[in-house]
Amino acid sequence: MRVTNTITIEDSEIDIRALRSQGPGGQNVNKVATAIQLRFDIRASSLPDICKKRLLALHDKRITKDGVIVIKAQQYRSQDKNRQDALDRLKAIVQGVMKTRKVRKATRPTSSSRENRLEGKARRSRIKRLRKKVDEE
Repeated sequence: MRVTNTITIEDSEIDIRALRSQGPGGQNVNKVATAIQLRFDIRASSLPDICKKRLLALHDKRITKDGVIVIKAQQYRSQDKNRQDALDRLKAIVQGVMKTRKVRKATRPTSSSRENRLEGKARRSRIKRLRKKVDEE
């Protein structure tokens, strides 16, 4: 499976099993194993090391403590569509990790934004001052 121009995942690294779907559906659910469980071991894969590190650093409930991505697809009634859905989700996870994020450049606040902030603080201060009890003399 081609993830990006430079990254591919071998089919032998992906473990796909057919399961029975959960939920309503009558006889079709009871008879046919249409749900798909995809398992992908990050550490044993042929992905680049940087990709492995980023995947293992993700706080995703689909990644186990052992570094295995587990995806369960049961949205569709056919096994083929669920298989493709699971593969697409795996591809999306790896692609999301490999995106390079733009480095934020620190900028200075504009003079008008500084003025607005100070004006808001002064307004709030004035409101709180008016709430105080007045000293009777």
